[in-house]
Amino acid sequence: MEPIIIVLIILVVLVFIALIKTIQVIPQASAAIVERFGRYTRTLNAGLNIVVPFIDTIRNRIDLREQVVPFPPQPVITQDNLVVNIDTVIYYQVTDARAATYEVASYIQAIEQLTVTTLRNIIGGMDLERTLTSREEINAALRGVLDEATGKWGIRVNRVELKAIEPPTSIQDSMEKQMRADRDKRAAILQAEGVRQSEILTAEGQKQSAILRAEGEAKAAALRAEGEAQAIRVVFESIHAGDPDQKLLSYQYLQMLPKIAEGDANKLWIVPSEIGDALKGLGGAIGNFNPAGGANIPKPSGPERQAPPID
Repeated sequence: MEPIIIVLIILVVLVFIALIKTIQVIPQASAAIVERFGRYTRTLNAGLNIVVPFIDTIRNRIDLREQVVPFPPQPVITQDNLVVNIDTVIYYQVTDARAATYEVASYIQAIEQLTVTTLRNIIGGMDLERTLTSREEINAALRGVLDEATGKWGIRVNRVELKAIEPPTSIQDSMEKQMRADRDKRAAILQAEGVRQSEILTAEGQKQSAILRAEGEAKAAALRAEGEAQAIRVVFESIHAGDPDQKLLSYQYLQMLPKIAEGDANKLWIVPSEIGDALKGLGGAIGNFNPAGGANIPKPSGPERQAPPID
């Protein structure tokens, strides 16, 4: 009885193991390589899969998601014989699980070595300055070579990034000094440009101020001249309307003579030649003036009496 129980237990265990080996659950974004007697049979995709137990075996499980692999710094010689250390990061994705399993022994190691050799070829044709300023160009060239070479391995290189480019210490010191000198130079240029612009604006402001001041003075002079002309016109019209005679004009002329002589600086007073005519006209006016009734006094028609002589 006991041997039969032992046989049944062994059969149950074998059936359980067979079921476990028959049912294969593949996670999402993964794939599995199935071999039968050591030969590739098929690729299992995500989900529930049935295989023949003890005949089919799972060779490899591959993650189909995009992978990120950083590589350690690699010494690279530039065109001007300077050694720089470059860190790279590769973003790749397995597109064919069978090719990634059977076309290359270790695609990670193969990608790393291919990256190093390609990077040395690219950097070897550039000088240090171009290497430091051409990251996008280096990334594009490196990605093109890697994507073409890894295509037959079932690998797609999505992106290549240079993490750091480290030149020698002496070169870094020289670059820092050069950058500091360039910054000082730009600061001096900007300061001089600012002073120049300030002086230009100040000169333009003074020019505009002088122009406006001259325009104001010109307008004021024009307005003053126009006012004086208007005043002279009004006076002339008033005099013309009053119809003054020669006697009144002579009297006004004599009144203006003291004003002409006013002032401490007048050391010499020149009497105009017209004063004789003015006095003559004024004398005629006084001779014809009658204090009592304002009438002229007629001269006697008889012989004039002469005054007796004075002893």
